[in-house]
Amino acid sequence: MSVVEAAWKHEFITTNNIKLHYVTQGSGPLMLMLHGFPEFWYSWRHQIPEFASDYQVVAVDLRGYNDSDKPKDKSAYVMAEFVQDVKGVIQGLGYESCVLVSHDWGGAIAWSFAYAYPEMVDKLIVMNIPHPAKFAEGLRTRQQLLKSWYIFLFQLPFLPEFLIKLGDYRAIDRALRGMAVDKSTFTPFDIQAYKDAAAKPGALTATINYYRNIARGFVDRPHWDVLEVPTLMIWGENDRALGKELTYDTADYVRHFQIQYIPNCSHWVQQEKPQLVNRYMRDFLASKAV
Repeated sequence: MSVVEAAWKHEFITTNNIKLHYVTQGSGPLMLMLHGFPEFWYSWRHQIPEFASDYQVVAVDLRGYNDSDKPKDKSAYVMAEFVQDVKGVIQGLGYESCVLVSHDWGGAIAWSFAYAYPEMVDKLIVMNIPHPAKFAEGLRTRQQLLKSWYIFLFQLPFLPEFLIKLGDYRAIDRALRGMAVDKSTFTPFDIQAYKDAAAKPGALTATINYYRNIARGFVDRPHWDVLEVPTLMIWGENDRALGKELTYDTADYVRHFQIQYIPNCSHWVQQEKPQLVNRYMRDFLASKAV
């Protein structure tokens, strides 16, 4: 265990009738981090120590992932429940608001949470996940539909879980190292950590259920107001799953919006270019956007 890892505390919190695992370091205002698929809190390993000098950094395992509870009912994996999980974590930790940092599915939840409880989000940081209105718009184009082929595969029962398990969870390696521009981003240790998390009983079905319910509360919402929360979007330009064009005109939906594109970087932006991501985060957090 490194000195950095020794400073991390593993804790559990019960919120919205579910027990969530999280890793925390530091003290001060709350910085809450929400990961994506097929990840867990570990995807923030380069950010947790970086911001622990100024914040209590909390990186959760979302419901269904790694060491958090994994309800069996598919209906447990809908946006309304995810939003209440986040609210409960913030309040359960004794805070009224937080800096909300997010990636991929965690970003989808963060967008929805910021709309539902804007007073609880001091600043919003989303990475490689478009605004829900832009994503819904993109899914009406052939270009994005082809990139989102896996979403349609994930609607099937049993088969996605079977395919991911094949060859000692080879699909996890292909998704992470295979999509990365810099293949050294993920060490064998990192890949094994992600495989181990996916292999925990009930985790695969739980996490794929997010996709099976993707239309419920995320892309099916007919109208999105202009969000007043200051927002930073960070985008790895070589994202194979989500086209860069999904970021265009996001400012139509967010009043105080900044975007930082990172070239030669994949979907796994905060892991592939951590120093640059951390710098953009620091610059944004130091700014006076209100």
